[in-house]
This record gives sequence, structure tokens and C-alpha cells, in this order.
Amino acid sequence: MRQALSRMRVGLLGLAIAVLGACSPIYSNHGYVPDAPELSQIKVGKDTRDTVRSKIGDPTTGGLMKPAEWFYVQSWFKTVGAGPRKETKREVVAISFDKAGRVSNVERFGLAQGHVVTLSRRVTTPSVQGIGFLQQLFGSLGKFNASQFLNKSGG
Repeated sequence: MRQALSRMRVGLLGLAIAVLGACSPIYSNHGYVPDAPELSQIKVGKDTRDTVRSKIGDPTTGGLMKPAEWFYVQSWFKTVGAGPRKETKREVVAISFDKAGRVSNVERFGLAQGHVVTLSRRVTTPSVQGIGFLQQLFGSLGKFNASQFLNKSGG
């Protein structure tokens, strides 16, 4: 009888540890944003689309209305247990090109208390013209649904 109780306690302890382990948060990130050393390789007024692509890779997306803008987007997610995945952070690097196809702006954006903020900027002209696109990117923070990209229903 004592041996059975002892085994039951060990089993319950093991189960409790497994349950607590399942509640540990899981962090993941998606997308790609070049870091500062990579971005420092991009020379405003000198680099072209081809040289930017060779130095830091293809963008996540191009400008929706203005093809002269490239965007690199990275999002960080947290999942706890069987709960829904929540986006906790998003960064965007925007690279703009002039009419000659040379880099005119390199900007990094993030979020601070729900507002889009510029984290760094190297420009020859005013800020990214497609700021509405950035607002859309950051406005969907936490509302990410993979089915939107797969053209499938969310169920």
C-alpha cells in the first residue's frame, strides 16, 4: 500500500511538472529586418536596387502604391500553452529609391506605446512617402492571421 502511494506521488509530481512545462511561453519571430551593421553597408545616393538586394537580400514587400519603396518586416510572437499566438513586437525597415533607381532613404520604424516611431533615419529627401502602408503594417499588430497570406479561411 505504501509503495503504491509513493508511486502515485511520483506520478502526480511528474504530471505537475509536465503541465507547468506546457505553460512556458514559446517565442518565435517571422520575417527579416537587416540589423544596423548590414544597413550601414547601404550608401544613400550610391546603391541601387541590385546592390541593395546583393547586400541585404530581397525585401519582404515592395511599396503597394509606389514601387520605389522596399520594406523589410519582422514580427515577434509569444504563445503560452494552448492559448492564441500574440504578436509582441514589429519592426520595419523602409528603403526608398529615387527616379534614377538609387537609394534615397533608409529608415527603421518600430512601435512605442502603440504609435509608429522612427528608430533611425538616413535620408536625402523627406520621410517615406508610403507612411500609410507603415500605418497599416503596425495597425495590424496582434491581429496577424496566417490564412490571410494563404488565401484560406481562418477556420
